[in-house]
Amino acid sequence: MVVVRLMAMLPQTGLTGRAFAVIAHVRRKAQRHGKPARWSWYFPVMRFMLPAHNSLIIDQGATMFRSALILMVSMTLGSAVALAQQPLRLMANTSPPYADAKLPERGLALELVEHVFVATDVKPEIVIESWSRALEGARIGVYDGLAAAWYSDERAQDLLFSEPYLSSRLIMLQRRDDPRRFNSLDDLAGQRLGVRAEYAYGVEFASIEGIRLVEENHLIQNLLNLLNGRVDLVVGDERTINQQLHEYLRDKISLFTVSEVTLPPVARHVAVSRSLANHQQVIGAFNKALAAARADGSHKAIVDKWDQRYKAEGARKP
Repeated sequence: MVVVRLMAMLPQTGLTGRAFAVIAHVRRKAQRHGKPARWSWYFPVMRFMLPAHNSLIIDQGATMFRSALILMVSMTLGSAVALAQQPLRLMANTSPPYADAKLPERGLALELVEHVFVATDVKPEIVIESWSRALEGARIGVYDGLAAAWYSDERAQDLLFSEPYLSSRLIMLQRRDDPRRFNSLDDLAGQRLGVRAEYAYGVEFASIEGIRLVEENHLIQNLLNLLNGRVDLVVGDERTINQQLHEYLRDKISLFTVSEVTLPPVARHVAVSRSLANHQQVIGAFNKALAAARADGSHKAIVDKWDQRYKAEGARKP
């Protein structure tokens, strides 16, 4: 009777199809690690893969779901069969022009990553998601890593980073009609700065006295806030700012100007979960192929092609 009730719950929660995916994922993870699957691995993965309302059900009824999963494992797992080599499952966040499903080759960063991996035995499978979901998925092992990540010490605890494959310049925009001039980070004291949530800029803006950080999920929201006077400056990647201005605010580009604040450059890396059994080999192969792509000029050709798309139409310095 308990078995019947447990199985009856699965269609109601949307678990039927996804539970099989969870089981397959945990089996792959166990095989990669050379260890038996642990039940503690199932529930973070299940929460990640199910819609929010179903995740709540899991939190409230973990014991019953554990029983359901045990039942399904016993029904679906026969003799152990070695899996064929799995693709490297990477995630990237939507961040044009670097990663966007609507762009050619899905963006500059993804074109570079896939181009470099062609010269290796690793076959990447890249999914574009929101940044918070991409980072969470890499940390809990649903995905093997990130395709276009900025380095931070915190992230390096869970992820092994490749050599940087693409450098970017950070700039600060202000309204052209703002008479104030900002020349250093100290000049930002007391100002409202538009930033993107959960981004590793490499600068501790919060340590600036009196600064107010206004977080948004997307750069275009920050640009609109600047245009409407809700923030005093916006920090962002130069390529991304130029692309967003070109795409959404072409007729208002002249209203923005680049401040004189100099920020350290940032770089994008492939970052692979340290829990992946062969993470060092994957990153080593990528680094070797990246060096070859730089040497033969193919890396530069891809970057130059993308830089020409919006270069002439970005905001200018005063």
